[in-house]
Amino acid sequence: MARRPNYNYEKRQKEMKRQKKKEKKLEERRARKAAAAGSGEGEGSEEEDATDGEGEAPRE
Repeated sequence: MARRPNYNYEKRQKEMKRQKKKEKKLEERRARKAAAAGSGEGEGSEEEDATDGEGEAPRE
């Protein structure tokens, strides 16, 4: 007789893999952000670059 698949185990493994991937991605983002802040290239974000300097987005 064939063994039945253990779906709970498979689901748990998949969730753990997903969580590890998410943590790795967050760590890479933190490292990139820290490196950019340390080198001075990361001053100002994209949202700030899109403004006209008065705190509002440029109007067309």
